[in-house]
Amino acid sequence: MAAFESFLNTISGIIWGPITLVLLLGTGLYLTIGLRALPWRRIGTGFSLLWSGRATDASAKGEITPFQALSTALAATIGTGNIAGVATAITLGGPGAIFWMWVTALVGMATKYAEAVLAVHYRRVDENGNYLGGPMVYIRDGLGEKWAWLAFLFALFATVAAFGIGNTVQANSVADAMQTSFGVPVWITGLVLAVLVGAVVLGGIKRIGRVAETLVPLMAAVYVLGALAIILIHINQLPGAFAMIFTDAFTGTAATGGFAGAGVLAAIRYGVARGVFSNEAGLGSAPIAHAAAQTKNPYRQGLVAMLGTFIDTIIVCTMTALVIIMSGLWTSGQTGAGLSASAFTQQLPGPGGWLVTFGLIVFAFTTLLGWSYYGERTATYIFGPKVVLPFRVVWVVAVFVGAIGQLGIVWLIADVMNGLMALPNLVGLVLLSPVVFKLTKEAVAKGR
Repeated sequence: MAAFESFLNTISGIIWGPITLVLLLGTGLYLTIGLRALPWRRIGTGFSLLWSGRATDASAKGEITPFQALSTALAATIGTGNIAGVATAITLGGPGAIFWMWVTALVGMATKYAEAVLAVHYRRVDENGNYLGGPMVYIRDGLGEKWAWLAFLFALFATVAAFGIGNTVQANSVADAMQTSFGVPVWITGLVLAVLVGAVVLGGIKRIGRVAETLVPLMAAVYVLGALAIILIHINQLPGAFAMIFTDAFTGTAATGGFAGAGVLAAIRYGVARGVFSNEAGLGSAPIAHAAAQTKNPYRQGLVAMLGTFIDTIIVCTMTALVIIMSGLWTSGQTGAGLSASAFTQQLPGPGGWLVTFGLIVFAFTTLLGWSYYGERTATYIFGPKVVLPFRVVWVVAVFVGAIGQLGIVWLIADVMNGLMALPNLVGLVLLSPVVFKLTKEAVAKGR
């Protein structure tokens, strides 16, 4: 078992190493240039479409509103990466890692836009009348039969990853937080969590969308406002925090306190890796949700989809990062969620620590909902519509198992599968980029 674990660690290091990170950044930069920075220029339009997309449009094809589609995607992305992942990036790469996290998000907006455009353009309706879309569909239908093997690999990697990164790991995090903060036994947390997840997941994407559109914006707003309050209280430290982020991004960070020091390459590596882990741009997960959106053309949903990366990283992750850097605790030797909790508690005694704990619990719960849909759709692509009900039942059972289990190997397998998802998706995005550019050009010309 130790040898297998060592093997998985090696594979994970390769998959999440420089080559994949360069491919993710390179694809995002290529799409940004090809789209002439449209995601940056049309961000206002995206928010306008998001606001107007809260209502059901009976004249548009799809199962859920554009707002619910984005909320479902954000449910899966806003999670431990925004709290623990940011802290880890700063601990290993220094404050400069946040700059490279921003860069990843800015080019990732084009990636997320392209993913959603292709997902809506190539989506299909299965035998049960449910929409099926995402990388496995646009690779197979967009590139043709000879690429069916690549589409299958994406679906396989995503289905396995879903039970790890999107299920058992999240349930385990909630159980651990509840036991540490409130003394609740893990089996009780696992049982309650399984019941709550089952009540939503067994209702399908429409119920997931309704819960996500309420819970995700509410929790994100509470978390961001809490962090903003801390920043305003210590506003005199804000210029120094930004200066540190920009300076250390290009000079590295000297060793100090419990911080071992980090060079520029470390800042880039951990900033990009944690950024991708947080917003999932390029992994191919979010377009699965956007494929179910009620929309009249792919361009409009693409503009809504790209906001997920902006909200997740530029807003939520930045709030966490500023609180940690302003607290000075990033040099203490702490890391992960513990560092975030300590920073919030120090800067806002009392409610600060509770905000992080409550945020972790709610964000993990919404991730369970969002990834359940991703896994269900990729499993449906492989096995057909008959797998839907069994998948949902197994998903609920896995929540309980994850809450009470030891997940060392499970986490490593999920980490590997999660990284492997990106490779087929990036190939599909690059080869189908002419389709993205063509659809975008036509939509812009028509003023849609």
